[in-house]
Amino acid sequence: MLNPVRMTVLASGSKGNSTVIASARTRILVDAGLSCRELLKRMAAVGEDPAALTAILITHEHQDHVAGLAVLARRLNIPVFFTEPTHRAWVRMLTPRTTMTYAKWLDHVQAEKEARAQAAAMAVAAEVSAVLTQDASVEISGEADPDFALHVDPDAAEESCEPEETRAAVKANPTFLPAVEYFQAGQTFCIGDIDINPFTIPHDAADPCGFVFHARSETIRMAVATDLGYVPPNVKQALKGVDVLLLESNHDLEMLKDGPYPWSVKQRVLSRVGHLSNHAAAEFLLRDYDGGAHTIVLGHLSESNNLPELAKLAAEQAIGNRMTLLGNRIVLAAQHEPLEPICL
Repeated sequence: MLNPVRMTVLASGSKGNSTVIASARTRILVDAGLSCRELLKRMAAVGEDPAALTAILITHEHQDHVAGLAVLARRLNIPVFFTEPTHRAWVRMLTPRTTMTYAKWLDHVQAEKEARAQAAAMAVAAEVSAVLTQDASVEISGEADPDFALHVDPDAAEESCEPEETRAAVKANPTFLPAVEYFQAGQTFCIGDIDINPFTIPHDAADPCGFVFHARSETIRMAVATDLGYVPPNVKQALKGVDVLLLESNHDLEMLKDGPYPWSVKQRVLSRVGHLSNHAAAEFLLRDYDGGAHTIVLGHLSESNNLPELAKLAAEQAIGNRMTLLGNRIVLAAQHEPLEPICL
């Protein structure tokens, strides 16, 4: 059985990002940058139960952070937390040809609320009906089929778990979600028994955020800070006193300069709203990191412009003699397979 407080990186890189933050009572999925099917597969591989997820929390609207968002949220019927600008950017991204006045936007929001309420009512009715049917079958046969779940087609199950009204709403609006909650950078909020401190990060998105998660029952703090062009003072302050830190170490400067990307893309990555290099991550760890973490996870490594050995070496040299078996352990998050849960 997994320890209650943990960070599990399911994927980290330009092809998809997703991380589970868990406490004794709450499970939060930070970003859903892989397909729904792949996210479910990776959660199963590391012992995370998708049905136990409390909510999905989005850092920003880029595709490698939201690719499986809508399908997964609807399948699990859980809320999605965005900043309002990020939500609007995500909606525009999925419906690029749609324009609407402010009045139409308000009508759209109200229609979504009514559709969610109707879907919830239908789900409750279906659940009650299922219970009554199960009671009747037990009365007749004496037992249920223990292998029923093994005979269910996953794709058919995914479709059938949504009421007809929900499927119709999705067809009309691909951005339909079971519930949407807004937060603001700099204002602490909570999901279950986890307090969340969102902080603004420098990246070329509508309103990108990093997060510090405080599991109140265990007084443990975990942080996610990727997709940032540099480490500004507010990020340095937010990352003090964390027990697990997921930090970007995207590229080696020389590999990027000599690599296959067009010059315009290289300029974007190198900019102050791009991605953190091995050198920049090491500078933070050397000069501004307080040295108190149990584990540092290096994430969002470029497959074209970095090598795991280079990222780890730069971080280890920056940490220096502060590394021990019980503290400042450095691990690498990968793109194609989940990282073993980091339990505290």
